[in-house]
Amino acid sequence: MSAAELLVSIFVSNLLPVFAIAGVGVLVARFGAVPVQAVSRLTFRALTPALVFDALVNSSVGGDQFGRMVLFYLLVATSAAVIATAAAIPLRLDRQMFTAFLLVVVCSNTGNYALPVARLAFGREALAFASVYFVASSIFSYTGGALLAASGRASLRSAVATVARVPAIYGAAAAALAMTLDIDIPQPVMTPISLLSDAALPMMILVLGMQLERATRPDRPGVVAAAVLISLVLTPLAAMGLARVAGLQGAAYQAGVLQASMPTAVITTILALEFNTLPNFVTSVVFVSTVLSPLTVTLMIAYLQRV
Repeated sequence: MSAAELLVSIFVSNLLPVFAIAGVGVLVARFGAVPVQAVSRLTFRALTPALVFDALVNSSVGGDQFGRMVLFYLLVATSAAVIATAAAIPLRLDRQMFTAFLLVVVCSNTGNYALPVARLAFGREALAFASVYFVASSIFSYTGGALLAASGRASLRSAVATVARVPAIYGAAAAALAMTLDIDIPQPVMTPISLLSDAALPMMILVLGMQLERATRPDRPGVVAAAVLISLVLTPLAAMGLARVAGLQGAAYQAGVLQASMPTAVITTILALEFNTLPNFVTSVVFVSTVLSPLTVTLMIAYLQRV
């Protein structure tokens, strides 16, 4: 099989299903009169915590591996912020634009895009590691991301209160408790959790498509291009080395580097609107990075399948 055929095969097997379902989400949002907020809230509050719990309790992720993945996320987020800060100097960004620039570079789509791709590309074990990364990034998005978007207007207390309302964190905490105490979850309890977990990934992708339907014409195309370059190319390249520093191997390495290769998180548009932090620019970066991501993510999967 030639290199081109291999890349096409990877795209068709691992990314095309995701974008096909996202396309359905676009159609539903445009013609079905289905409010994206309601679907997103249902997925966020009911399905995501079940997915995180199910993925962790049915995995071989230990406390040491959990800690290494969280450390890896912190290293990746810090690296992305450093790269963005360096890039902001020649771009001559003012304070508000710099804040928005940092927001879109540091917050990547580790949930409704990355988790389905991790499952399709590398299986359930990788999904468990990807879920740990997702929880760590969610905590940042609802604290540091909110504070960053507010640019000093949000208090630490309000950010922490927002995190306390993130159900996925409780799913991860419950799973960690069950794993630590070696609790055998009764089947009548585990069955509905597994059913909700199975529904989570397709619903996440539908939400991604419904949110992308709102995309607008790119604002500040040069700065958008710089943010996309950092998100899809420079940060993933840095992540390859940082994963080794964090001691990730096997499925953990594959899941971690894949997560670091994701486009900008859709949550950034919500934060930008909430705090009036250049929402048109932020939405442009989300749209462009997501549309271009099949090119870079396909190449990354090809690399990760060989390590």
